[in-house]
Formats: sequence, C-alpha cells, structure tokens
Amino acid sequence: MAEQERAIRTRRTILFAAAKVFQEHGYQAATISQILAEAGVTKGALYFHFPSKEDLAQEVLLSQNQDFHVPDHPSKIQEIVDIVLLHTYRLQTDPLVQAAVRLSLDELAHGLNRSDSFMRWDNMLQERLEKAQAQGELLPHITPAETAGILVGAYTGIQSLSQALTSHQDLATRVTALLRHLLPSITVPSVLASVDMSENRILKLHTDTTAQTR
Repeated sequence: MAEQERAIRTRRTILFAAAKVFQEHGYQAATISQILAEAGVTKGALYFHFPSKEDLAQEVLLSQNQDFHVPDHPSKIQEIVDIVLLHTYRLQTDPLVQAAVRLSLDELAHGLNRSDSFMRWDNMLQERLEKAQAQGELLPHITPAETAGILVGAYTGIQSLSQALTSHQDLATRVTALLRHLLPSITVPSVLASVDMSENRILKLHTDTTAQTR
C-alpha cells in the first residue's frame, strides 16, 4: 500500500511539474529535461508513468475535467452559470487547469488532441441547455447545440483576453459581465430574475464542492 501511495505521489509530482513547464514554455518548446528538473525525479520514474511528452500533455489536458462536479440545481440555467463560475475559479487557482487551457489553445502543439477538451465543455453545456429547454427556461428560438457552441467560444475569448491583459486577475469580473450580456438573449425573464451570477457565488461554489469531495 505504501508503495502504491508513493507511486501516486510521484505521478502527481511529475504531472504538476509538466503543467508548470507547459504553462511557461508552451508545448513545442517544453522539454523532458525541463520537466525532470522541475519534478526532481529520475528519467526512469517519468517514463514509467508517462511514455512520452505527448502522453504527459494529454494527461494535463484531461485534468481540467477531473474532479469537476457542480451540484444539481432545480434551475438548469443556474447550473450552467455554476459550471462557468466554478471553472473560472479553477482557472485562476489550479496550475493543472491553467496549463490545460494553455495547451488546448496552443496552435503549435502538433500531434495533441486539443479538440476533446472543447467538446467536453460543449457537451456538458448542451446537456444542461436541453434540460433547461425541456422545463421551459429557454426562449422559444434557442437551439441548445448552437447556444452551447456560442458559450464555449465566448468564454474561450474572454479568458484569452483576461490572460493577455492581467494574467487572469480580472477573469471573474469579465466572466460575470459575459454572463450578464449573454443570458438575457437565451433565458426566459422570470427564470433569469432568480439566477445568481455574482462573483460571490464563485467562492460559495468552491467551498461547497470542496466540502463534498472530502
């Protein structure tokens, strides 16, 4: 058991080291030597867990969806807002998520499957939008598949702008502004009136979800 726990710790150490290197240098410029130096492990230990730099990067890409859980809410529009807000918190605070987002937008990351991360978010939002539509929360003209794509694309642009200007320091403010602009165009007014999209909800979501995973 102790050996298994040690292996898990080593794997996580390598993954965080790779995330730091990918975040700082991008996929193409990052090297195994840099990751080894950052992790403080042997080449054998790294290759035992990850056969290549590509495997490491793919695991980092997957990390933004791991342990991501938003509680069910009677309003699926509120649930969509909660997904966006909680991801925003993680993007500001979690090095793995930060590196995953950089990799997903890295046009020089040849050979990586960068589309899956976008498709996961698209599917997650489309599922909630379809449920929202079924219970009368959406305006009549809304097509869930189309709206999910718009939300993912708009969020991607906002986070890229925030990263370039303030290293994500103002991301929560920009994202709540995005929600205030987009939601009235898709949501029934009576539903929208009760939706909480404030920055304060971000910390509440983080506290609640952290308590549930302990």
